[in-house]
Amino acid sequence: MSKLRFSLDRHGSRSLAEQIRANISDAIRQGHLYEGARLPSWRDLAVQLGVSRGTVKTAYDRLGDDQLVISKGSAGTFVASVLPALPEITDRASQLPLPDLYQDLDSAPKPFQVGVPAQDGFPYKLWSRIMLRCSRQAVAETLRYPDPRGELVLRKEIAAYLSVARGLLCSPDQVIITNGYAGALGLALHMLRLDSQRVWVEDPCYPLTRHSLSLAGYNPVPIPVDGQGICVEQGIGLAAEAQLAIVTASQQAPLGMQLSLARRQELLIWARENAGWVIEDDYLSELQLSGRAPPALASLDHDGRVIHIGTFSKTISPRLRLGFMVVPPMLASRAGDTAGALSPASALPSQLAVAEFLRDGHYLRHIRRMKRLYAQRRNALLELMEGSACVRKMAGLSLLVDLPDDVDDVQIADMAREAGLAPAPLSPWFATRSNARKGLLLGVTNLTGQALEEGYRHLAELIACSGEQ
Repeated sequence: MSKLRFSLDRHGSRSLAEQIRANISDAIRQGHLYEGARLPSWRDLAVQLGVSRGTVKTAYDRLGDDQLVISKGSAGTFVASVLPALPEITDRASQLPLPDLYQDLDSAPKPFQVGVPAQDGFPYKLWSRIMLRCSRQAVAETLRYPDPRGELVLRKEIAAYLSVARGLLCSPDQVIITNGYAGALGLALHMLRLDSQRVWVEDPCYPLTRHSLSLAGYNPVPIPVDGQGICVEQGIGLAAEAQLAIVTASQQAPLGMQLSLARRQELLIWARENAGWVIEDDYLSELQLSGRAPPALASLDHDGRVIHIGTFSKTISPRLRLGFMVVPPMLASRAGDTAGALSPASALPSQLAVAEFLRDGHYLRHIRRMKRLYAQRRNALLELMEGSACVRKMAGLSLLVDLPDDVDDVQIADMAREAGLAPAPLSPWFATRSNARKGLLLGVTNLTGQALEEGYRHLAELIACSGEQ
């Protein structure tokens, strides 16, 4: 065969043997060296390149380790007849995880987007000063292991806040700092050691909850909700052996009703009598635009059966990925062990910053300002919708617009996204499409001025066109 032709960088960072190996490997993989081709002998290639025979031998040995060449003793070294398959490179590697839930992570929030706080209402200057101080403090403490349950100063402030704002009395030892709601749910599922694989979930419910349960090996059982929240009697009828229920008691996600006192008592009695557990997803804390949020379900729990989960994603920022769970006293030790072994609390500067934000009263003032701002934006949207035939009501921080059953709400949401809008379709929140209501959730948090008017006008046109098809 003809001589191999490539150059070597004798002053480069890579060794000469590695450069030879890489050049021959590229020639084989790109098809310039065919299967069965005989490579030059160590001596011939060494003379050609002006290197020692030992350098060439090292390169050939590494090519053999890569299964690209095979040595046949005195007969020479040949390109392998069966080359190892290269890993298939597809577009899947660049896809977002759970694409139905996480979209446009690199872009700013869009009009009608659900689950993100107002970008223009956040106290950036104040927060930056707090973060700078706390980052310096965190750097000064880098030589110690942090408490896997989270910094004590933050757990104390969360316990104090919950006692005032949510009516939930707990000690800092019952508070575990987590990586958002998903992190708290994962820890809870590991900690509880359930015998039954069936878990009650509201129907409709946050799709991530069903997905998380399935990934953890559990079977989510959808339990219908009505005007009073989850139907406990139907839950007993559908899955009497279940040992866990996951509920959004203060504001049902996505429909917005509160779990009534009667249903709360039914749920707690069920948990006590069946040695079951209830996970309370308090996803909006006290961000309720009409009146004051009801006390947390866990505040009524006198038997230690409720695990309360909250986050700062919707009240401060989703980029914090900072949440917490409050466990009954009997589970405090196990919860700490589980966190330490599987998912210790991280982001020390953010923990310290949130603790200061809470301690100095900034958090409660911020929530009050946001409630006023969101109410104004809700009212502005309702004014634009005046005269619309759609049934509409507030569900959390979103306006819920009902659509006819023959309209494809997912398709409308997809078309809206192409136009720079981000309403959330209602039907995917239901366990089965056959029982799903059609509708759109219109987040009100980032609706301002001209963007609101233009966005709603375009969205109304999409809805009208879908109804005519």
